[in-house]
Amino acid sequence: MTQKTCILFCRCGANVISIEKTDQLAEVFHQVDADVYELKDLCALSINEKDVLQSIGEKYDKKIIVACYPRAIKNMFRQAGVQMGEFDVLNFKELSVSQIKEEIETVHHIKEGEARYQVQVSELDVPAWFPVIDESRCTLCGQCARFCLFGVYSYNKKSLTVVNPLACKNNCPACGRTCPTSAIMFPRLAENSVLEGAEPGEKGAAQRGKKDGLFVMLNERNQNRKNIFKQGVVQMAEEERRKALEEFKKSIQKKK
Repeated sequence: MTQKTCILFCRCGANVISIEKTDQLAEVFHQVDADVYELKDLCALSINEKDVLQSIGEKYDKKIIVACYPRAIKNMFRQAGVQMGEFDVLNFKELSVSQIKEEIETVHHIKEGEARYQVQVSELDVPAWFPVIDESRCTLCGQCARFCLFGVYSYNKKSLTVVNPLACKNNCPACGRTCPTSAIMFPRLAENSVLEGAEPGEKGAAQRGKKDGLFVMLNERNQNRKNIFKQGVVQMAEEERRKALEEFKKSIQKKK
């Protein structure tokens, strides 16, 4: 039986890559012999149209997702409860258009041709920034929930959940900056960093042995805690939170 593969391409509403690069990628995907879904956009669909993603996940054996950081995408699906099955993520923030085209052709063996191209538009036109939790790194310290003023999280000592993602304020990744283990990510943040979904300590991770992996990870987390204070990250986060609160108050006043 032939394995069914599709390409899911996120046309990010937050413009984390340039419109020019987005259009170039769309042109590439129109010229491949595959089912292609252009998603406007993946974050919004994961909140508001989960059934669309779920149906794609069930229809195809393998999915190639062209979006941002793999860690952010995988945890976003988990957090949303979307079962996508097997998929690979090509990070369009780090890979060039030619690199993505080459990987689709050489690694995934998709030939040139005429794509069966579909566009899926979310009814949620402008989704708020919202945090995605990496459960593998979260220690349930509750720092993010205590720092957030907008009721995004539900927290107790046994669980941390994003219960109100659309209450999150744009341009306010403050709670993530204060996370001592880099467990909070913002896929819509136009910043190539751990906070946007890059793998913490990625370069050294592949060289670690199984025996010393836990020890290295704990040391890394302790260092992250120290860096929060050394680099003035708390002050930065407090300023972002203050600005978000001011914008929130202004929006309330306009409605009166």
